[in-house]
Formats: sequence, C-alpha cells, structure tokens
Amino acid sequence: MSDYMFMLENHLNAGQAKCLAALQASCDAAGVNVFLAGGAMRDMLGGFPIRDLDFVVETNGIKLANQIAAALGASITSTDEIRKSAELSMPGGQTFQIAMARSEKFLKAGGKPHITPASIHEDLRCRDFTINSIALSLGKASKGLLLDPTNGLGDLERRELRAVSNYALYDDPVRLWRLIRLKVRLGFEIEERTLNQYRNAREAEMERHVPPRALFQQLRATANELNPGDVLKAFEDEKLLPAISPALTGPKLNMQGFAKLQKARINVPFGIEFAVDNFAIFLQLITEKLTPKERSAMMKAIEATRAESDCVSKLEAKARKLESALKSAKLVKPSQVYNVLAPEPGETLLLLLMRSQQRIVVDRIRNYLQKYLLAAMEVTDKDIEAEGLKPGTPKFKQRKAEKVKARLDARPKKVPPPAIPEPVPVAAAARGRL
Repeated sequence: MSDYMFMLENHLNAGQAKCLAALQASCDAAGVNVFLAGGAMRDMLGGFPIRDLDFVVETNGIKLANQIAAALGASITSTDEIRKSAELSMPGGQTFQIAMARSEKFLKAGGKPHITPASIHEDLRCRDFTINSIALSLGKASKGLLLDPTNGLGDLERRELRAVSNYALYDDPVRLWRLIRLKVRLGFEIEERTLNQYRNAREAEMERHVPPRALFQQLRATANELNPGDVLKAFEDEKLLPAISPALTGPKLNMQGFAKLQKARINVPFGIEFAVDNFAIFLQLITEKLTPKERSAMMKAIEATRAESDCVSKLEAKARKLESALKSAKLVKPSQVYNVLAPEPGETLLLLLMRSQQRIVVDRIRNYLQKYLLAAMEVTDKDIEAEGLKPGTPKFKQRKAEKVKARLDARPKKVPPPAIPEPVPVAAAARGRL
C-alpha cells in the first residue's frame, strides 16, 4: 500500500470508505481507470477533513453512476449530459460525484466550453487552480500513484492559490467566486499573477458573464462551508453579491442570523452522522430580511426551480409543527423526546435552536443532540444480530427500538456516598501525639 492510500484511508469516514470500496469494485470489474481528484485530494493533502468525494473515470460517468447507485442504494441527485457527470447521495447524507475525464476549451471568454473525452492528465490541466488539479489513481495497475502535473502539492505547502492558466478566470468567470470562497475557507493567499488576473477580470466585469445556474451552484457550495457567514462577508467586500441580488448588503445580509447558526451547530456532537440540508437553512437566512419582491428577483437571478424556492417555506412549516410537538407536557421520558426528534431532518432542529423562544423546546433539542442521540448509538445492529434476528426485518427493527427505549429510560445507578470516618475526640488525639 502506498503512503497516499494509507493517508486516504485514515481521512475517510465510514460512509466515504463504503463509497470508495464500491466504486473501486465496479471499475475493476469493468476494466475502467478511476481516480480521486479535486477537492478531496486538496483537503487530504492539505490536512483538512474530506467533505466531498470527486471521482474521475476514463469513460461515461453517468453510466457508471447508475451502476454504483444500484450497488449502494444511493440516489442520483443531478446529472450533466454534456460533461457526462453525476452527483449521488447516500442514505446517510454522504454525497459524491462521478465525472468523465474531459478536455474543456473555451472559444470565447465566459462562453460555453467545447468538451471532449480526454485522459486524466489532460483533465487536470484544464482545471481552475493547481491545488484542485491533483489526482490519485485507484485502479489495480497503478493504485496509489499521485498525479500532479501543475505542482499543486507545492502550492499547498506554500498555502497559495494559483490559477492553472493565464486565462482560467476569463474562460469560466464563476471561478472568481470560487477563488474568494477557497481563500476564506483555507486561509490561503492568492499568488501574485493570479491576483493580477483576478483584478483584470473584475475590471473587465467578467462576473457579468456567469450563468444563473452557476451562481446557484456557488450559493449551494457556500451553504456547505463550515462558516458560510464569513464567505458571504468576503463576497460583499469584493462586490460580488449584486450579481445575485443588489439588496444583499448591510443589515439585509443577515450576518447576525449566520452567527446564530454557528452557535447552534456547536450542539451537534463531532463525528456522528447528522444529515442536514445546509442549502435550505442557508436560503432561509439569506432571504430572511429581503422583501417578497427582492426575494423573487433573487430566485430569478439564480434560476431556482419551484421546489428549490419552496424549501424555505417548507422548512419554516416543519419547524413550527415540531416546536408545537416539543412543548407537549406528555413528553416525560427521554425515549419519548427521542422518538419525536429522531425522524426530523437536521436543518429543522438547527432552525429551532436558533429561533425558538420556548426554553423547554431548546432544552429538549440540546438533550437529544448531546445525550439521547449518543446513548441510542450505543445500541448497535450487532447487539440485535446476537439475539438471532435478521437485519432489515420488522422484528429486528422492533427489538432495536425496544433496546434503545430501555437504554434511554434507564435510571442511573445510585453510587453510595463514601464513608465518613468518625471524628476523633480532641483529648484522645492529644494523647496520641504524646
């Protein structure tokens, strides 16, 4: 095993490792070369947590994605027929992308690229920044081989953001947004030539050539940042937000709301699977202070679909309904609170933590996240299998629910207080000293 494969395995969580193993098995069976590239390699080599997996295959990515989805029970959330790529989502919330290795040539600045299938080396040389142009081979013949044609590893060590080509920001102006977002997230400096290219592109108003759906994707990427408020503030400082909505400035940017979101996230224990639709809660916060007219204009500017626009109202309706349920005096036992909150999506819980004025609602959500959820996780599938029950069957689920209930409602064992020695009379103590 190469050092890079060892490093990768130590960076992946359980869901990511499952995705990786299934993809490798499918590609080996089909005789297809597969590579891990982009953000996953950047984060792994830079010492950051791997958030998303981006796989590149030297074949049709959509066709392979359908096979992987069937093998993992995942769902395909979006496809790009031109680039032959697909994004998949696992039941636990883990997302990953499978894309065809391709060459992109732009005939004019900000125009649509001419896309053709290519080798992995050509694919890496057509990317935006050098730190995103690193790949790791996962195929049998070259497993663990690092591909770095633009010396992205060196830029990671120098903590610099450098464009792959002199026209990277002109060819695809959405990279202007990506450059600022990565600068905030990683804390890197922008290399001098790339900074000059950025300034020249802004002077030429290249941000006006970004397609609406590309703006939408940048908002979605911002929503998935650990601190989206900081990224939005940087966009405001760089005067990039007017492309989405001229109203998003000053108090209407709702920085106070994003600060509350960060405080609410502290209650989620580290390392557990807690699925959250970050975009739904992000969209709720970013549009909260806009008028209905301004909100409608913003959705039009990013070409949001009806379902994407309605996610805010649906989230608020779910939060109101859950708040009403949590105020009930009938919720006496921990297992009852757990049963109410366990089926709810993470974004609903976070929104209530931020907004609810009911102390009992906030306390019950915090107890669920910090106590009940962890206690319920102590009851594993292996414990139920040991009783001779088959996973996935109704009896298995019923028995697990019973054991979780018993674990949550069990009274803590009383520990007897330590024995206190009887005091020694002063006179007797004095005689002892003599």
